[in-house]
Amino acid sequence: MEQLFTTEFIQQSISHFEENTPKIEACLNQLTEDELWQRPNASSNSTGNIMLHLCGNITQYVLSGLGNIEDKRERDKEFTSTRVLQKEDLLNKLKATVGSAVKIMRSLKDDDMLQKHSVQGRDLSAIGIIIHVLEHYSYHTGQIIYWTKLIRDKDLGFYSKVDLNKKNKL
Repeated sequence: MEQLFTTEFIQQSISHFEENTPKIEACLNQLTEDELWQRPNASSNSTGNIMLHLCGNITQYVLSGLGNIEDKRERDKEFTSTRVLQKEDLLNKLKATVGSAVKIMRSLKDDDMLQKHSVQGRDLSAIGIIIHVLEHYSYHTGQIIYWTKLIRDKDLGFYSKVDLNKKNKL
């Protein structure tokens, strides 16, 4: 029974990556190279910086925290770098990072799920790490979508083929 929970938790977690990554890609397809690195204001980050930040976060938490890869993250550079990658390269970096994280997540077993890992000075279980990374990824996906909508002044149609008013069956 326990492995069923782990398997379901991992699969549901992966599905969130698989749902959000194409949304980020669709936003990138709407933006020019200049808009990719444009900041809404001095207190906000560009889509390019957010994507670098997502790669850094996933790498530190999952690849290093769960995958035991050396933590070489330089978090501050994720926010100060400009035009370090073209759109296509940035998207490929994000997809590769997510792909590596998914591979590590799929390798987890019941015994791994409660094991503690030190990430950013905090002791987190594998469950805690996965929840953090997914919440963080979804949060910043929403920022990218919102900024793209502001720049393009249009609905991106992510739910155009879904009836969001459909009632739940009891």
